[in-house]
Amino acid sequence: MFLYLIEHVNRMTANLNPCLSVDCVVFGFDGNELKVLLINRDPSTGCEQSGKLKLPGDLIIRSEMLTIAAQRILSEFTGLHDIYLKQFGIFDDPQRLNSRNDLEWLENRSDLKIERVVTVAYYSLVKIDKSVQTDLSIAYNACWYSCSSIPLLIFDHNNIIDKGLDALRRELLTEPLCFELLPEKFTLNQLQRLYETILGCELDNRNFRKKIQRLPYIVPLYERQNGVNHKPAQLHVFDNNKYASLKKDHTVFIL
Repeated sequence: MFLYLIEHVNRMTANLNPCLSVDCVVFGFDGNELKVLLINRDPSTGCEQSGKLKLPGDLIIRSEMLTIAAQRILSEFTGLHDIYLKQFGIFDDPQRLNSRNDLEWLENRSDLKIERVVTVAYYSLVKIDKSVQTDLSIAYNACWYSCSSIPLLIFDHNNIIDKGLDALRRELLTEPLCFELLPEKFTLNQLQRLYETILGCELDNRNFRKKIQRLPYIVPLYERQNGVNHKPAQLHVFDNNKYASLKKDHTVFIL
């Protein structure tokens, strides 16, 4: 696998744009915490090494559109395909490559002379239980880190994560993004916990349930949880067809 990674990088470097990159903030929810997926810039070392961790990202190919680059990068670094992607920011600080050590790593990896790189950032939403069990994610030592305790990353990747979380918080209030992070069948407690985790605040349980139960695209099932050590809660599903129909009529998702 490591030989494959080296050969793949060598094939790519001749076509890379030395001035423009894409970085991807991959968010996941484990039922309790919101987490972000990080990889090691040196696949031969462990994912716990602070200062060498990074977001999945790379210079774009010269002929590539940005969204295609984001999809490619997620596929090449993690093995993830067909997941939610949203562009949220451009990072163009001339000082973002100030660390000489980080800059040398980028130049060595790309075999290019790098003076300044502008990066376009995307966030993606995945279900943790299906997201990091690929050969590529293992090869790059991909690890989940709680958004509340992210270590020091290379370049300005800590700042990119902060801005990505801000964008997710704003858009969560008008778009049903949470269902990209939840199991297909979920309880209202799980839904509330996810909102509280992302928004960083507690929500009144009674008011939350009243608002959610008024939404016709959150559909209760005649099913309850299995294998829990408490009273099983009723399960629900998100009906995307109902949501799409209401969205056409300008009925938006509001918490």
